[in-house]
Amino acid sequence: MKEETLQIKVKPNSKTSELEQLADGTWKACIKSPPVDGKANQELISLISKTLKCPKRAICIKVGTAGRMKIVKIQVS
Repeated sequence: MKEETLQIKVKPNSKTSELEQLADGTWKACIKSPPVDGKANQELISLISKTLKCPKRAICIKVGTAGRMKIVKIQVS
């Protein structure tokens, strides 16, 4: 199994949920959910799963669960 690492800047409480890759290779995620009780992290995982077409169980937030800058690992088969 191969593992990919994404650096994502999260903006909670947005009007829409979207994930986009920036020119420098990092990602920007706009999330509708507030950063309360892990709701924004759960929505981020769902958004990554939907956008990159991979199962949720293959996605793990390694760094930054309580911050806006996150390092996310994705298991790719």
